[in-house]
Amino acid sequence: MAKYRCTVCNYVFSEEKEGKKFSDLPEEWVCPICGAPKTSFVLLAEKTDAQQAKKEGKTVSDVLIEQVAEWGVRYVFGVPGTSTLGVVDAVRKNDKVMYIQVRHEEVAAFMASAYGKLTGNVAACLSVSGPGTTNLATGLYDASMDNSPVLVLSGMVARQYIGPGSIQELDQHSFFEPICVFNKTLMSEDQTTMLGTLAVKTALLDRGVSNIGIPNDVQKLPYDTQIRPFEDRMPNLAFGSEDYIIEEAAQVVNSAERPVIVAGFGCRGQGTKLLGLAKRISAPIVTTFRAKGVVNEQDAFCAGCHGGLGSTAAGELVHKSDLLIVVDSSFSDLTLLPQKRTVQIDINMKNIAKKYPVEVGLLGNSAILLPKLTAKVQEKNNQDYLNEIAHLKENWNRQIAKEADATAKPIRAPYIMKVLQDKVASGAVFSLDVGENCWWFGRNFQMKKTQKIVMSGLLASMGFGLPGALAAALAYPDKQIICVTGDGGFTQVMGDFATALKYQLPIKVFIINNKHLGMIMQEQKMEGYQITQTELHEYNFALFAENAGGVGIKVTEPSQLEAAVDQALAATKATIVDIDTDPRRFI
Repeated sequence: MAKYRCTVCNYVFSEEKEGKKFSDLPEEWVCPICGAPKTSFVLLAEKTDAQQAKKEGKTVSDVLIEQVAEWGVRYVFGVPGTSTLGVVDAVRKNDKVMYIQVRHEEVAAFMASAYGKLTGNVAACLSVSGPGTTNLATGLYDASMDNSPVLVLSGMVARQYIGPGSIQELDQHSFFEPICVFNKTLMSEDQTTMLGTLAVKTALLDRGVSNIGIPNDVQKLPYDTQIRPFEDRMPNLAFGSEDYIIEEAAQVVNSAERPVIVAGFGCRGQGTKLLGLAKRISAPIVTTFRAKGVVNEQDAFCAGCHGGLGSTAAGELVHKSDLLIVVDSSFSDLTLLPQKRTVQIDINMKNIAKKYPVEVGLLGNSAILLPKLTAKVQEKNNQDYLNEIAHLKENWNRQIAKEADATAKPIRAPYIMKVLQDKVASGAVFSLDVGENCWWFGRNFQMKKTQKIVMSGLLASMGFGLPGALAAALAYPDKQIICVTGDGGFTQVMGDFATALKYQLPIKVFIINNKHLGMIMQEQKMEGYQITQTELHEYNFALFAENAGGVGIKVTEPSQLEAAVDQALAATKATIVDIDTDPRRFI
């Protein structure tokens, strides 16, 4: 019988114990411990006769893969090679884990990072020793900086060759040390289940990258042992602050006349609870960019993103506020939160008052703390404040509608975002690249609550869009997967469009093709530099898609855009829509 893990609090729903199938639970069912929605649960393990039967001829690699599969690892992304053959073969033999072969290890690491951000569960990336390992670096730093749980299975040269200097040998432990929350080398058979368990457990609890280095000869050693189960080995994260501290926070909230709720990426999945607090105290919700979509942006209480690319409504409300209620936000420099009276909720004690002093810091899971705080604050009906919020939102909506000129040529990015907003499914998942394409999405696209985004946050690495879409297609096979990217970011990883075709992942890639590194060009202008080295060689990405075996659509006229989007969304194969745009902003 299957088991499912709540990615918010680690509660395990066991079909065997409950006597019912998870799939039969109604969609409105929530976690009985923390109240997280059904969509927050991921498949943990499903025992089969093949798993229960004793297998002959097992190796360390077989046991390691069985162990991490027991703890919820379902995908391994990578490029096979000499120093990982044992592990690759173990994945082949295990029907609970799927190997996804990519064209570059950077893409494997980005995919694992994106998968962790989207699902809260661990995926693995696998690399050979030497260059395979170093190619992982950018994607792993992305995971580390955005607190995404990732497992690395790094091949190493055989033990006798570690040290003297051999082909593809480097000091991998030192290489991984600054990136990882867990970094160990599997040197003997008896370490296998212990290290496999600790690696996944640490990645989940510390929300970061775990690495297990596996020497080539150790992978092939004969070994068999009992697998350590997940259940009863993980702490439940449904914890919160003491009632008296929540009472203190409620008193601070009650004293505010213009409170603003700031929702960060860490409270994804808690949109209903955020709105419950907002309605009780008549306060607007603004989000960080990474938290975009945590509540429906068209909801009356949502004022949009705050920061350099945020809405004017969010900016003015935060500026005039007398209290910020900050929930699971990292206070990045791009969010531009000012120093104000603050009540802060965060599950990581190091984040409390990290940048500014706070009136009250509530340590714990926002899924638990938001309802408790909502129950303790006084109910307010500040109609003047609500009217002001509505007026500011109306002004902002008029502004972005004005920018979405359907007649301007070359096609303007705001119009592209308007068409996508109108046509993409309400449950779609967006993977964003870095650059002007991302800027326009954050500024002009209004998300619905049931839509998700994934992006390279603090690292802000170009090239994330396509790998993020590949991971999203695996995590959510029944949803529309939309990649918004630029010609600069896409060309860094475009070889892995073939991966989408190989595994029949019908992602839709929309390329904002302005023939420039558009954001860098704007930065040169703003800082008074001469425009240089930002112009890109013009390339027809639609023809590339067709030649690769996918669907390619070229858009050069504004009048073609709506039909092109319709065609792409209806396609059953991986699709690229190459849209000629202008690197200028509102000219």
